[in-house]
Amino acid sequence: MAAWGRHFLLAPDHGGEYITAMTVGRRVDCVVGDHVVYRHAANGECAIERVGPRRNRVMRSDAFRQKIIAANVDQAAVLISGYPAFDEALLMRLLLGLTAEGIPVLVLVTKQDLTRTFSEVQARARVYEKLGYPMLPISALKDPDSLIPVRKRLTGKRTVLLGQSGMGKSTLLNALVPSAGQQTSEISEALASGRHTTTFSRAFLLDDGQSWLIDTPGFQQFELAHLSHWQLLHAMPEFRPYLGHCRFNDCMHHDEPGCAIRAAAEQGRIDAHRYRLFQQLAQYD
Repeated sequence: MAAWGRHFLLAPDHGGEYITAMTVGRRVDCVVGDHVVYRHAANGECAIERVGPRRNRVMRSDAFRQKIIAANVDQAAVLISGYPAFDEALLMRLLLGLTAEGIPVLVLVTKQDLTRTFSEVQARARVYEKLGYPMLPISALKDPDSLIPVRKRLTGKRTVLLGQSGMGKSTLLNALVPSAGQQTSEISEALASGRHTTTFSRAFLLDDGQSWLIDTPGFQQFELAHLSHWQLLHAMPEFRPYLGHCRFNDCMHHDEPGCAIRAAAEQGRIDAHRYRLFQQLAQYD
């Protein structure tokens, strides 16, 4: 239910109180959402022995290391906002990483009460809505009723909450889980994390007792070094109808003659800005 360093908070399958556990000896990598096997150690503490199979992972990676943020989720809720302005390249990386793992995505357009900035972000949001990503406008502070559709989509599911810093994630979490502040303090005390309460992932149970909301730290980068060029291509929904229709089988969809994807972007059938962002992501010159 929570992970900080080598300290974890577990919800036993048989129910009852949460327990704290540690990884000992050979390092065992586990994250919020994992199903683990633990044992009671001689000193009265609990030790995690192994991690069960994962059906999916929320993961980012650069050339040197991988970081798994959560596992075994049913969907992801990604927050974007007009103030501060969201980074579309970061949004696209998030969606590519989640799509490659087969994780459905719900995009929450926050701070709709800020009329000018909200109207600006809506124009780009519509592009993603047409690609099949559900978009819900919300204002957690000024319009509690705007959260009703969000609550419906969270019911009975494990949802990981993602977003760059400043998108209003904490405000939304507190609106959806009124006891989040108290739960966070209790988890922090259990894990002995002290002042690090905003830097670890943790799961909160919603009022129905069945739905999970997994909070994660905000970030400014989301690297995808673990994904191949083929995986990136297939995670772009607007590219899929044109794959296999280029003149050359080894087309990289950059400046090759007869590229069906580039032609679609030039003709307006693919959003030109997303096409340019993809080129940057694929590390073209």
